[in-house]
Amino acid sequence: MEWNAVFLLGAFHGINPGMGWLFAVALGMQQGSARGVWRALPPIALGHLMAVGAVLSAAALLERVIPLSILKITIGSFLIVFGVYRLWRHSHPRFGGMQVGFRDLTIWSFLMASAHGAGFMLLPLVMKFSQPVSAAVIEAHGASCHAAASSLTPWLGVAALGIHTLSYFVVMMLAAWLVYRKLGLALLRTAWFNLDWLWAGALVAAGLTVLAI
Repeated sequence: MEWNAVFLLGAFHGINPGMGWLFAVALGMQQGSARGVWRALPPIALGHLMAVGAVLSAAALLERVIPLSILKITIGSFLIVFGVYRLWRHSHPRFGGMQVGFRDLTIWSFLMASAHGAGFMLLPLVMKFSQPVSAAVIEAHGASCHAAASSLTPWLGVAALGIHTLSYFVVMMLAAWLVYRKLGLALLRTAWFNLDWLWAGALVAAGLTVLAI
C-alpha cells in the first residue's frame, strides 16, 4: 500500500477547519484558555476515527456480498455526486454559547467527518491494494497463499485507519496551536472558502480514482 498517500490524506483532513481544529480553537477562545483547545482534540480525533472506520468496515462487509466491480462503481459515483453537491452548496460551522463534553465532541466529530465523506476518500487507497489474488497465483503457491490473501484486506484496513488517524490528529493539533497562539480566527476569512472548494474537488477526484482502478 502507498502508505505515504494514506498519511497525506490524514494530514489533508487534519488541516481542514471543518474537520475539528476550528471547533477546538473556538472552544479555547470561549474559555479563555489553551486548555480548552487541548481537551477538545482527543474526542474530535476519536469521532473522526469512528466515522472513517465505519465506512471501511461497511465496505469490507459489502465486498463479501457485492461484486467488487459494482461496489467500485457505486462508491465512485457517490463520491463524484457528493463532491459536486459540496461544490454547489457548502456551509460554515456556527459557534456561540458552546457547552460540550467529551461525548458531545465525539458525536459532533463523527457527524462532521461523515458529512464531509472522510471515510469514502480513504476507500480508493484501501481498495486499490486489496485486489483479489488471481487464480494463477493461488495455483502456483497453494492454499496458504489463498488464506494469506483472504486475511490481508482487514489488516490493511486497520493499518490504514491507524496511520490516517495519527496523521489527522498531529496536523489538527498543530493547526489548532498555530491559529490559537499566532494567527487568530481572522485568518479564516480568506482561507476557508479556498479549502472548502479544494475539499469538494478532492471528493470528485477520489470518485474518479475509484472508477479508474
